[in-house]
Amino acid sequence: MAKLSDETRKRLKSRTRLVTAGRKSEEHFGFINTPIFRGSTVLYPDAASMRGPRPRFSYGTKGTPTTEALELAWSEIAGAAGTVLAPTGLAAVTLALMTALKAGDHLLVTDSAYLPTRHFCETVLARMGVETTYYDPLLGAGIESLIRENTTSVLVEAPGSQSFEVQDVPAIAEVAHRHGMCVIMDNTWATPLFFPPHERGVDLAVEAGTKYLGGHSDLLLGLVSANSTWYRRLRQTFDAFAMCAGPEDAFLALRGLRTMELRLREAEKQGLALAQWFAARPEVKQVLHPGLPGAPGHEIWKRDFLGSTGLFSIILQPCSERAVDAMLDGLELFGMGYSWGGYESLVIPFDCATYRTATTWNPGGPGLRFQVGLEDIEDLQADLDAGFARLRAAD
Repeated sequence: MAKLSDETRKRLKSRTRLVTAGRKSEEHFGFINTPIFRGSTVLYPDAASMRGPRPRFSYGTKGTPTTEALELAWSEIAGAAGTVLAPTGLAAVTLALMTALKAGDHLLVTDSAYLPTRHFCETVLARMGVETTYYDPLLGAGIESLIRENTTSVLVEAPGSQSFEVQDVPAIAEVAHRHGMCVIMDNTWATPLFFPPHERGVDLAVEAGTKYLGGHSDLLLGLVSANSTWYRRLRQTFDAFAMCAGPEDAFLALRGLRTMELRLREAEKQGLALAQWFAARPEVKQVLHPGLPGAPGHEIWKRDFLGSTGLFSIILQPCSERAVDAMLDGLELFGMGYSWGGYESLVIPFDCATYRTATTWNPGGPGLRFQVGLEDIEDLQADLDAGFARLRAAD
């Protein structure tokens, strides 16, 4: 198999890019997959080499062929100037924030952000002297009214964690860049396949590779990709922290990358089918799925996104906690656990009212977030149908 030319690579469709990105089999004796390189020390051939320019691999924290393969592949998929890996998705978020911020800065964060992200802002960043202001996720270009002289960054997440509002990222980016700000995005839900972040104006794009990239609920990984303006500073911050991902996790993520689009397309199909089924249920007050008309930010989703995935929420009609527990505790195919993006279906109850500060969360009933896996959709519906029967009986 001949090595792909740069001209050919530019013409490739996304599925082909996923199969070929980051592979250098000629450097690994022809083996298709990059091997797992474990190690800290890299030996130099002589003293002059140690005094000279840093070689391609100089120490374990600076990267290995395994991590380099994933960084190169992800940069190609995301349309980025470069990528660094982190041990978890949350570590990737914090690395991006630490890249963009300094003491005395003011940060804008969507009120729908991942709760651990908020915790980092309100603890570590606050101790560093960074002030955070939360804003309505549907504010769009209206964030301009919140910008101060020391506002240097804005964090977006689309759709929002648990509540699934879709933000107008290009409008926010246009305003932010006019004010010299950095735009950071948690793009885990869509991945670059369904939302190309750097094409939409994002400077630093965060991905929890734990989710759809891994795809099997057996690894922890984060990625931060950057455009040409921010990659050098991102790499410097990464090197200062030596926030390294494990070699086995990088290897598994590379393996997951090859099938990610196929799994995302199936997740999209499964998620839409179940969301539409929920929309017809009398027990359901509202379905929070960006791909459904009437969902918060649906028109923006249609404009900016290339697909949807298998994670969404529903709001139940008013009922007791006891009734919700009866529904959930008897489910046989939906596990109750955090994270998502694997092959198995999951559900968690949630209540955004416990942490929202810029907006009021009062949907009129209990919230449930669903991760739709690869099981047969009719089996999932039967499991939920029995769950709704328990809910009605217990209320």
